[in-house]
Amino acid sequence: MFLLPAFAALNGGWRRPSAVTGLRSLRLDVEWLLAVLVLTLLIGFRFHVGGDWENYLRNLRSVAPRELADALRMSDPGYAVLSWLSVRAGLGIYGVNLFGGLVFSIGLGMFCRSLPRPWLALAVAIPYLVIVVAMGYSRQGIALGLAMLGFVALGRQSIFWFLLWVLLAATFHKTAVVLLPIAALAATRSRYWTTLWVGVAAFVAYTRFLEDSVDTLYSGYVQAQYQSQGALVRILMIAVPAAILLLWRRQFLFTEAELRLWLWVALIAIALLALVIATPATTAVDRIGLYMLPLQLVVFSHVPDVFGVPERRNEDLVWVVLIYYAAVQFVWLNFAANAGYWVPYRFYLLDAGA
Repeated sequence: MFLLPAFAALNGGWRRPSAVTGLRSLRLDVEWLLAVLVLTLLIGFRFHVGGDWENYLRNLRSVAPRELADALRMSDPGYAVLSWLSVRAGLGIYGVNLFGGLVFSIGLGMFCRSLPRPWLALAVAIPYLVIVVAMGYSRQGIALGLAMLGFVALGRQSIFWFLLWVLLAATFHKTAVVLLPIAALAATRSRYWTTLWVGVAAFVAYTRFLEDSVDTLYSGYVQAQYQSQGALVRILMIAVPAAILLLWRRQFLFTEAELRLWLWVALIAIALLALVIATPATTAVDRIGLYMLPLQLVVFSHVPDVFGVPERRNEDLVWVVLIYYAAVQFVWLNFAANAGYWVPYRFYLLDAGA
């Protein structure tokens, strides 16, 4: 999973943006359609892979006897309805995971295509974003795939589509609503109207997804001071590219809208680092940090051109990024406390009868 995009990154170059818009085409060509398909199958047909595998099976069993109207009233209704439909279609957990893998992979593919070195961005995504999040946190993986579509839209100054993708993401994992204020912060035009629309969307999202559970979330994550193993390391992995962007922002070839968006995300990442150090309730910070993970793809796909010769292959710097993320993947799979839930990877069509 890591070596193929890494090989493509070493043999690819810098993608030139449009001279008119300063943006890159999002079209998924044959190679990227194949990448999306392979990722979808690997995520969707995983077999007893991920720390929450049993929890999702229990969730599926709880949804199975309900009527559709009951599923719509459940927490995270998008995921509940998806589970309900999968049970009715006789596809079980694999129908849920295949659909989730497809949404995540399309979001990731479109996001990578918006960057100057898309294959390098995909290689950066594999160790944590794909293996840990998409193969471990099914609901938040779907939400993150939709959020990445939202980030692409916001970088192209489409507030409407950003709000739509984020609200849809919140139907799969309510924590996605924390992304809504970024639209107001990153707006480059019509800021008062944008703030108004964001406020309306935030109110709707709060009343629909959070109002009934805010006390439970606060007591569970904050008052109970739930702690996530490795939260500091994961937040540091976001804070490092955030620091690179903040220090060398003038060397990044962004449009005005993209620069404003990713500067705000970088500032949020730094604030999360301060929070994870200051508060014992690291799980809450860790969950929010998952939505900042795309910042890694943005920064490290630009790094070869920020520190090298712009618009050249800069293979030495591509190698540096790839070695860093290869080390991340090796260390996590071999030494992480929960790696046993992911290792070995098993594929349903090959292992279900074993």
